[in-house]
Amino acid sequence: MDGFWRVGGYSKSIIIRSYSTRNRNQKDLKWDRLLFVVLEFSLPSPNSLFVNQVKTHPFESSPHRTLLRLSVPVLFSLIAEPLTGLVDTAFIARLGAVETSALGVGTMALSSIFWIFNFLGIATQTDVARELGRGNAGKRGEIVGMAMMLAALLGGGAALLLWPLTPFVASLLGASGAIQDASVSYMTIRWIGSPAILITIAGFGALRGVQAMKIPLWVAVGVNALNIALDALLIFGYGPIPAMGIEGAAAATSISQWVGAVITLVLVRRHLDARLSWDGERVRHLFRTGGDLFVRTGMLTLFLVVGTREATKLGADAGAVHQAIRQFWLFTALFLDAFAIAGQSLVGFFVGTERKDTARLVAKTIMQWSFGFGCALMVVMWIGEDLIAKLLVPEAARYAFSAPWFAAFIMQPINALAFGTDGVHWGTGDFKYLRDATTIATIVGVIILYGVGWLYGLTILTVWIVTGVWIVIRILFGMGRIWPGSEKAPLGKA
Repeated sequence: MDGFWRVGGYSKSIIIRSYSTRNRNQKDLKWDRLLFVVLEFSLPSPNSLFVNQVKTHPFESSPHRTLLRLSVPVLFSLIAEPLTGLVDTAFIARLGAVETSALGVGTMALSSIFWIFNFLGIATQTDVARELGRGNAGKRGEIVGMAMMLAALLGGGAALLLWPLTPFVASLLGASGAIQDASVSYMTIRWIGSPAILITIAGFGALRGVQAMKIPLWVAVGVNALNIALDALLIFGYGPIPAMGIEGAAAATSISQWVGAVITLVLVRRHLDARLSWDGERVRHLFRTGGDLFVRTGMLTLFLVVGTREATKLGADAGAVHQAIRQFWLFTALFLDAFAIAGQSLVGFFVGTERKDTARLVAKTIMQWSFGFGCALMVVMWIGEDLIAKLLVPEAARYAFSAPWFAAFIMQPINALAFGTDGVHWGTGDFKYLRDATTIATIVGVIILYGVGWLYGLTILTVWIVTGVWIVIRILFGMGRIWPGSEKAPLGKA
């Protein structure tokens, strides 16, 4: 017979999944009780979003509360990994400059390579959100199962392909001698975790697609806490466990990633009814999305690289100031991404229910929160100017900090809108449009940057002013696709 769970204290019974009670042993039932506890603390509201069919969505009665409730867990899950990276660096720094430099080479190489596969999470989140809106649990399970299988295959294939090329990859990033040897040792062990990384990316996308945002948060916190504990144990050794140095850091990370991947697989399999399937057309869809996102992110990176190059050419002081502002800018992106990711799931859900007006209301709510948070960041950056300068800028270069810092913080509200529109277009699956819009914005931005340099000469201030122009171009494309929109746009014409 079919059964359902009722989450304690909630006013409505929540059908989490339909399962057979026949032929279930005690081990299965123990797992069910354990995962029920996880879900009870993870589901976002009494009217759960983690269901097969939903008639009235909480967003419709409490739009701001719903978006905020979904965004906060995403924010903390995004912050977890960078914080662990800081702890890794702090541990390795105790070993010496060679190991610290090697860690920088290894993490930069690996993050750059696996960034290519982020489409597994983004595309899966959008597709799952749509099927949730349509009430198509079977199709949703097939999408998730295929994404997880593809993630494992791509992760394993990447590791096998890149493992023999590890010394070459390290040399491309300027490593040589002892630094190259240490970075090769680090990356060789990290390749073992490649499938786990991609499985987790796809699984988190699936869970966020059904708006169960707290589950990825708890998994991320647990995995990163395990990583930190294993760092201390394996890097420095304890008792019978020998000190492994930088190889210990790599082993700690790979072990933690596999633990996270297994937990993610169990949760996704049991509660999204993921099943092994292979649909050639859907695989091609995933790769098309991957290609669009690859070009889009490549264009974003290209403009930032060109800006960094021109700032560095202005001298050591300008380069140091640019690096400080850019790093803080990238840190603030974590906060703005949280609204985009939460909004992506909501937009995808309402597109799936064919309620475009409600999806556009989601877009409006995302813009309101993004703009408001951008204004708050602007105030924080204004008040904290002296503190940031002391922390991130060498004393000799601080004279050049105030003017570009002003340009950077004054544009935070419009930068926040750019992130918000990205989330809306991810939710509608409008990846090709994002690719084209970002490409045009980057080409125009680079032309303006070099044109200003040729006509008037660049300063660190003008580099950041042109960065603001680049952002405005992206916003015009992003907002115009929604308001007023067009007949060909996914949300139609407003």
